[in-house]
Amino acid sequence: MKIDVLIIRIGFIVLLTAVGWMLNPFADVDSVNTWNLGMEGRRFLSAFVGLIIALIVIAFEMRVRRANLRTLIGAAIGSTLGIIGAYLIGMLISSQETAAVPAEMKTFLTVALAFFMAYIGLMVGAAKGEYIDLTALGGIFSDKNVKKDYKILDTSVIIDGRIADVAETGFLGGTLIIPQFILTELQQVADSADSSKRQRGRRGLDMLQRLRNNSSLDIQIVETDFPKVKEVDLKLIELGQQLAGVVVTNDFNLNKVSELRGVSVLNINELANALKPVVLPGEAMKVFILKEGKEYNQGVAYLDDGTMVVVDNARKLIGNSAEIAVTSVLQTTAGKMIFGRLWEDNEDIQHENSTNIHDTRSENMRKQARGFGQHEMIEEN
Repeated sequence: MKIDVLIIRIGFIVLLTAVGWMLNPFADVDSVNTWNLGMEGRRFLSAFVGLIIALIVIAFEMRVRRANLRTLIGAAIGSTLGIIGAYLIGMLISSQETAAVPAEMKTFLTVALAFFMAYIGLMVGAAKGEYIDLTALGGIFSDKNVKKDYKILDTSVIIDGRIADVAETGFLGGTLIIPQFILTELQQVADSADSSKRQRGRRGLDMLQRLRNNSSLDIQIVETDFPKVKEVDLKLIELGQQLAGVVVTNDFNLNKVSELRGVSVLNINELANALKPVVLPGEAMKVFILKEGKEYNQGVAYLDDGTMVVVDNARKLIGNSAEIAVTSVLQTTAGKMIFGRLWEDNEDIQHENSTNIHDTRSENMRKQARGFGQHEMIEEN
């Protein structure tokens, strides 16, 4: 397809250049006489102008191809109205007396006004084309490439509250759908006699208000209901099938039932598990100390994914590999940082000489098992 379009464009350029050469529109133009061009020179000038016009038309065509149907219809309507307005004003200018307005000025004003009004109508129509409702045309025009992205929020994910944080970071696109039966359920929970349920319901309503106050989010409340379906989870699945949308939840059971019914699901808990740290405090790892840290006697290493590892008392090991114990993991908006200390300095998880450093969890369990009968261990547990 791309090769065919390229061939057509090249053919259009060659055709318009050849037409300019053969027709030679500059042959009888008096202003060209000042350039002292002969007939052949005028032909070359005509062919060059034809080439430039062809390139401009192709550039305009490439830009128009990326526009959606609503923008094109709006631009066409706007430019047409602009040209009509320019014509009416031009008639008013042409009706003036010759002594009042010279003929040259009339021509200039008419042409300039036509270009001005056509340009303004084109730009304004293209900008406002998104407000055109193509369904009102009875299906004559339809932009089939536009696919709605609906995400239907479950009660549990609204009460959870993390959906607001995810949406504010920009990772949750599309239109957020809040069904009326979900709002009804939240209001019932907020009015519950149980204090814990009442608190959870009010938290959910606060999260909804926070989402609606975010101007960058597209939120719609739909009145669609399914009276024959009693359970709210099944209503969500039915709505997801009707809108071809995605159900956003953290309910494991709803997740499984939705998948069985062919409805896509986004689970916030699965997202949280996918973003959990690679290492946990107390685990062992081997790193290469690359440089000195900012604090005294610190060493800095980097993992394969670029994560910075800051190691205490590792300045003496710059240029060497070291076995460390992770003490903490810091997650920030700029990325993740791991803090640790040399394994031999970590007295709390010091291993025996024959123990593999990568088996820290199993070793701790064996230590607890060996000391299970001791009175000190019993008191600690």
